[in-house]
Amino acid sequence: MKAMMLAFAAIAVIAVGSNVILGQAGFSSQDRATGPAVRLDN
Repeated sequence: MKAMMLAFAAIAVIAVGSNVILGQAGFSSQDRATGPAVRLDN
């Protein structure tokens, strides 16, 4: 049971960490899928 809870915590840390790191690095789908000819309404 202890190993399972540790694995769940590790999954949560990896998921949140990768989301933050990739967001800061400019790898969001909005950044990757748009070009200079695309106008996005914010």
